[in-house]
Amino acid sequence: MTTARSLRVLRAVAGFAVPTALFYGLRAMGVGIYLTLVIASVLPALLGLWTLLRSRKVDGLALYMLVLMLLSTGVSLIGGSPRFLLSREAWLTGVTGAWFIGSVWTARPLAFHYTRPMLEHRKGRAAIPGDWDDLWERLPGFRRVWRVGSVLWGVALLADSAVRVVMAYTLPVDEVPALGTALYLATSVVLIVITNVYYFASGLYDRRSSLYAPPAAENS
Repeated sequence: MTTARSLRVLRAVAGFAVPTALFYGLRAMGVGIYLTLVIASVLPALLGLWTLLRSRKVDGLALYMLVLMLLSTGVSLIGGSPRFLLSREAWLTGVTGAWFIGSVWTARPLAFHYTRPMLEHRKGRAAIPGDWDDLWERLPGFRRVWRVGSVLWGVALLADSAVRVVMAYTLPVDEVPALGTALYLATSVVLIVITNVYYFASGLYDRRSSLYAPPAAENS
């Protein structure tokens, strides 16, 4: 794993772990549940915004994490019951899932955009040959891979959202943040495994695959 990819992974982990650690730290200090939920949302978002502005480097994953934190902060400031605040990640995850599915009908689906920085021009076993824009324009199979990948992510995130709503409104409030963080990790691991199994099966990582064969019109 390269340094850049390692930093992206660390930022993603921090984006989930810091609010959870802050929540339990404040609760241990005797802070009320509602104020704790607001602080645990606002402070990480401000730190994330400061870090992004300081580095002046924006990649898809970092921007996605920051947008989620800022939206979560906005929901927290609206007000409502602690249960409502606990469910805010569910609504954000659900919107993200719908966004992934809706992107199938756009110029480039989200799976394409978020995977490209990590895989394009990568050397080794999982190398994808050629320029991605060229492959997208020429190869229907290449386009299908990223559309299916976006649907897989979208469906999984919608399922994740539904589970979060149930957790937020049925479980003891002090258990939900830890279980929510565990659910993020579980959903991510399952999705990465499933999508990569599909990518390997489709021939995406094999430059000899029929996926990269020119369309019949090019061969004639």
